[in-house]
Amino acid sequence: MGMNASPDSPARLNLTGDPIALTAALVDIASPSHQETDIADALEKALRTTLPPEVEVLRYNNNVLARTHRGLGSRVILAGHLDTVPLADNVPHRRGEDAQGRDTLFGCGTVDMKSGLAVYAQAFATLATAENLRHDLTFIAYEGEEVATEFNGLGHIEKEYPEWLRGDLALLGEPSGGVIEAGCQGSIRLRVRATGTRAHSARAWLGDNAVHRLSTVLGRIADYTPREAVEMDGCVYREGLNVVRMEAGVANNTIPDDAWFFVNFRFAPDRTSEQAMEHLLEVLGIEGEENLSYEVDDVAGAAAPGLSAPAAQDLVQAVGGRVRAKYGWTDVSRFGQLGIPAVNFGCGDPGYAHKKDEQCPVEQISAVSEVLHRYLTGEPGDEAA
Repeated sequence: MGMNASPDSPARLNLTGDPIALTAALVDIASPSHQETDIADALEKALRTTLPPEVEVLRYNNNVLARTHRGLGSRVILAGHLDTVPLADNVPHRRGEDAQGRDTLFGCGTVDMKSGLAVYAQAFATLATAENLRHDLTFIAYEGEEVATEFNGLGHIEKEYPEWLRGDLALLGEPSGGVIEAGCQGSIRLRVRATGTRAHSARAWLGDNAVHRLSTVLGRIADYTPREAVEMDGCVYREGLNVVRMEAGVANNTIPDDAWFFVNFRFAPDRTSEQAMEHLLEVLGIEGEENLSYEVDDVAGAAAPGLSAPAAQDLVQAVGGRVRAKYGWTDVSRFGQLGIPAVNFGCGDPGYAHKKDEQCPVEQISAVSEVLHRYLTGEPGDEAA
């Protein structure tokens, strides 16, 4: 069921052709956050016209989903977001050489993450009815990942169509350089505030400096030694506790009566969000302190790598054992909270994400596509292309 359809006919996408060409076609459909209708229309049309009736297709807002029902005994979810950051005169795509002389696609979304989405869509469309497919497949292309959590289409699907998020392993097409980035660390951000009494700095004894009240807490953070080698499923995670923003004062000759900072705790997947919060508050030592308070600004749970799951072990073998921990938070956490092992596996250098010169070498798109096909079909080969 189409929703919010564009008055023009959707762009035509070839889902069973070259994933490089599909990446370029997806990049050329501008889809900054909140403007995903055109690309969702095109992808929905391509799925419905390419796949036989027994492959289920669902459209919900600007989320496009499809799944097989072949009774193969296990299910792999291939998920990626449709939206990009705002354009920067980098659509349509351009193909040329990068600084290393490699054949490269340039344009918004080439890394984050239309190349990964193209590889996933092509694999799904090509293998949905293939005789050698080893796992039933679910394909999810969702809206609103690059903005606030309230707009995240994967979260909406979780609420309205939770059965579509059930599987034995979830792959998220976030850029990972063609290697597996397993799980992700969690994140807690607190605003810590101190209050005092304003006074002229020439008569400071009449005031109570809020910044000075924060100094003891800042000292505890500065002296804190985070865990540097938390190993899970062969992946090593490294925690961090840092002040990321602070504010105080109204004038250069005035004792501040209000001061605050944001502190961000990045925690390893062996901690639940509740355990991480308990540890963070213990380190800060502000509960019960006079004129010191905190408020929770954001909590995002971690996701365990889950590489011991049978479906994940096959993927590790398909990439030749190239696995590393994911430090930043991604939507694999949503699957982790549902008890589904999840990994990031996509094309390109994440360092180019959101940049005006966003780019992805085409050889990496081909390599990720080959590995994914090999994993889903069990074709011979134990090294990544």
